[in-house]
Amino acid sequence: MSVPVAEGDASAPVAILLVEDDEVIRRSVAMALERYGYRVFSAGDGLTGLELFREGGHDLLLLDVMLPELDGIGLCRRIRETSTAPILMMSARGDALDIVSGLEAGADDYVVKPVDTSVLVARIRSLLRRATFAPTAAPAGPAVHRPDQYEPDQTAPFDQDDSRRRSDRLVFGDLAIDTAGLEVFLAGEPVALAPTELRLLLEFAAHPGIVLDRQTLLRNVWDYGWDGDSRVVDLCVQRLRKKIDAGRIETVRGFGYKLRR
Repeated sequence: MSVPVAEGDASAPVAILLVEDDEVIRRSVAMALERYGYRVFSAGDGLTGLELFREGGHDLLLLDVMLPELDGIGLCRRIRETSTAPILMMSARGDALDIVSGLEAGADDYVVKPVDTSVLVARIRSLLRRATFAPTAAPAGPAVHRPDQYEPDQTAPFDQDDSRRRSDRLVFGDLAIDTAGLEVFLAGEPVALAPTELRLLLEFAAHPGIVLDRQTLLRNVWDYGWDGDSRVVDLCVQRLRKKIDAGRIETVRGFGYKLRR
């Protein structure tokens, strides 16, 4: 079995922070992940989990929703204040409120306990791929910069590298996307996006004006080869709208979403 390695370090296994209050589940999940070559750091409550997170060095976080001291939703929010590391939430009930709350707090995905180890590892691998991806080329089409469109301030980081090809710059009104540097600017100001939010925006930018249904987005952005829960898409779109202008991504009722040109 090959050992997963952290991006940029071929010798270091991927480090996962597991926060789960049930000792039996915590130990069994940790042992299962270690068998797949992951390095697991464990905590039994939210505050201890937060302390371990602040020590750094974790590639992915696996958080239970129901935790003592600081629950998983609150822990997720605290982590999102300073980090875009992938977060996978675990819910024992599969309750809609738990799931929606976790996604709204900034989680990238969720699983319902008990979860098969192969399914859990597949979700982890998918999240890690999303967090480390880099597109090989800028999407072609009408979204490529045109002289009559918004031009970011020349002092902004987006324009400091004069050697960067113009085709790497996509502009939609006052929204500018640097597909080479993986940077996003709104009215010339940098916008901080989590990896999944960035992937979602790039997927929309590759198909401006075209309606993308939720299953297409689950397949292309979340890397799901199965009929996933569309709430993951809806909540990520909601978070993205708050950051790039609520009207830029349009809902087409009964079909999906599209990026306005």
